Amino acid sequence: MIGVLFILLFVFLLSAMPVFIAMSSASVLSLSLFSPIPLEVVAQRMFSGIDKFSLMAVPFFILAANIMKGGGMSKRIINVADKLVGHLSGGLAMATVISCMFFGALSGSSPATVIAIGGLLLPELLNANYGEKFSLGLITATPAVAVIIPPSIGMIIYGTVTGVSIGDLFIGGVGPGLVWGLITIAYCYFYAKKHKVPVKKRASFKELMTAIKDAGWALGVPIIIIGGIYGGIFTPTESSVVAAIYAIIVSLFIYKELSFKELMNETIDSAVGTAQIMVLLAAASIFSWILTRQQVPQVLAAGLMGITNSKISILLMINIILIIAGMFIDAASIQTILSPLFLPVAINYGIDPVHLGIIMVVNGAIGMSTPPFGLNLFVSSGVAKKPLGTIIKGTMPFILLSLIAMAIVTYVPQVTMFLVNAMK
Repeated sequence: MIGVLFILLFVFLLSAMPVFIAMSSASVLSLSLFSPIPLEVVAQRMFSGIDKFSLMAVPFFILAANIMKGGGMSKRIINVADKLVGHLSGGLAMATVISCMFFGALSGSSPATVIAIGGLLLPELLNANYGEKFSLGLITATPAVAVIIPPSIGMIIYGTVTGVSIGDLFIGGVGPGLVWGLITIAYCYFYAKKHKVPVKKRASFKELMTAIKDAGWALGVPIIIIGGIYGGIFTPTESSVVAAIYAIIVSLFIYKELSFKELMNETIDSAVGTAQIMVLLAAASIFSWILTRQQVPQVLAAGLMGITNSKISILLMINIILIIAGMFIDAASIQTILSPLFLPVAINYGIDPVHLGIIMVVNGAIGMSTPPFGLNLFVSSGVAKKPLGTIIKGTMPFILLSLIAMAIVTYVPQVTMFLVNAMK
């Protein structure tokens, strides 16, 4: 049954069938052929898979991201980053990375970051002689850091599926997000040096302070979210509502760059984006339920332990599986399907569930930019009005950088666990 399940899934994905239809169809056909269980269970399991309180955070973080994009927050963040590092070699590219990190700390959404940051900075990068290939790769791959920097929708899904503290996952993502960003910043510096990209004039202290003051309301969101969670003021789920309301107030009444009509449009877009994620989670939940019912996690754990007793080897196998899966399936589905499979294996090898969650989130971030189905590739292609092949060529160096970041996060658990342990 499991063999047929995966074969059908693979065939359906290769036929360019939408992922949620591929997973649900493979599940229904497998149950029909090999199980006496009535198919009404499919609908029940799909609804129960998304009937979870913590998933309420997803629509609100998506709404917050869309409002921040349309309400002037993103361009103010870009301005601050540019004033900070714009005068350095590779300064504009560094400002792009820093802006993606800041916006990720506001939204938790990688595609939204591509649109909000990439859409504004791509023309600037091209005008500054960074080259089309580098510029497209930068605005496509770097926004994936938004998935790692808390808050993160991927962390919410992992925590929901496994029962791991979402608050711990949020704080655990800070270190890996910084590692990812710093590695990319270093590459921007050496690229600009090698290609003799012109540098900008250093901003004065007054100009920097003016930019920070102007962006103060936008820069306050991460402090409110993380501080509120660990101050015991609200839960991670409630923090998404706080972020959305905060974004609405700032965009409508302080920056005044969002009209009520535009707010309605952003709300509708957020509802559509939420529906896309939820239908994927529903389909993935029935797929995951079949795997669990057939005791695949236990079989996988026993099989891997029979192959090796080395934690290093197990982590390598997990990463390879996640990278391959990320090429074909979105991060949300991967979290739902593979988290229950890998968690028992991780516990048997002494891998902290929070560390495993961050490893899965980082791999999900890489999958956002890996061909053939990385979502950022398609979003960036729409933003830049460039063919998908051109976008893919530009992302290759950045995918290599992200693999280096992934290796550090995987094999240096202190990067993830230091703050988590310090906060306990």
